[in-house]
Amino acid sequence: MKTRIASPVLLGLAFGVGIATQPAAAEGLMATHRIPASLAAEAVAAAVATCAGQGFSVSSAFLDADGVQQAFLRGDGAGIHTVQMSNDKAYTSVTFKRNTSAMVEDADKGSPPSPAVVKLPHLILAPGGVVIMGGADGKELLGAISVSGVPNRQGDEVCAKAGLAKIADRLK
Repeated sequence: MKTRIASPVLLGLAFGVGIATQPAAAEGLMATHRIPASLAAEAVAAAVATCAGQGFSVSSAFLDADGVQQAFLRGDGAGIHTVQMSNDKAYTSVTFKRNTSAMVEDADKGSPPSPAVVKLPHLILAPGGVVIMGGADGKELLGAISVSGVPNRQGDEVCAKAGLAKIADRLK
């Protein structure tokens, strides 16, 4: 009986197949956390209801960490402009990982906003976007919630935070 030695090509192929079948975790994939759609919907409903209870017709948007709209609610009587504004406020919060009110305060104190706010679509320097951070260290971006429609600088954020507070205990 003859003994056969595998060719280098076959050995290389076998090695490559072995690598390709390793578990995904060995590739260094990142673990991420996502807020379920049901919680996002509950948060925007609570935000809109909070403002409605104060006599304001608003819209609320909830975006995931990628800036994709996960939930939206336009309250009864809310102006058409509130639809885009609420989305853009949340998008800005996700982009910069900050509440938009903090960005406005910095601008009011003379610190210019990032040039991106002026140049890129859907970024807006207006209060009402609230970033949602979490994870084990509290530094993982989970998304943002926002409100648009209250005719003062603080009201939108108050309602957005009320929406977030409604689901906060379930984000751990």
